Amino acid sequence: MTETGVALRPVSEEDLPMLEALTNDPRAAGPFEWHGWHDPHFLRRRWAETGMLAADNGMLMIELDGQRLGFVSWHKTRTGSTSYCWNAGLVLIPEARGHGYGTEAQRLLVRYLFAHTQMNRVEASTEAGNVAEQRSLVKAGFTREGVLRGYGFRDGAWRDHVLYAVLRSDLEVG
Repeated sequence: MTETGVALRPVSEEDLPMLEALTNDPRAAGPFEWHGWHDPHFLRRRWAETGMLAADNGMLMIELDGQRLGFVSWHKTRTGSTSYCWNAGLVLIPEARGHGYGTEAQRLLVRYLFAHTQMNRVEASTEAGNVAEQRSLVKAGFTREGVLRGYGFRDGAWRDHVLYAVLRSDLEVG
């Protein structure tokens, strides 16, 4: 727990309807996370296979006083011929956006990944137009590293993203 009361926990089977809505319903996903219709059974298969926690990726629910607010996720990304980092993401229900819960969830995820894995870097990117998420990443301790031009395809267009990262040593200093 933190001063905001936000906590992360493993996904349970009862969470699957919310996860499906946040990833396959344009109103729930929001303008920056809606990437079109896709396989509606993907998350249930992933749940059955791994419980949403695997060696190279994972997902945790975000809660506040027992209420589900959304989820954080991560996957292994190659950074060199023999090196990798975590790439992290976050999706909140519409009612939870703009209250600092996402910022705290990202802080908790970074601490979790550094405490339980040997990776040295957690990175996250967001569309250049998603100013709220950019502010959230900075507040969560990420450093802006640059713009990735034409990086993500959404809503019929290639869009620039802004890349942020936090290193293990960033937490050790602070």
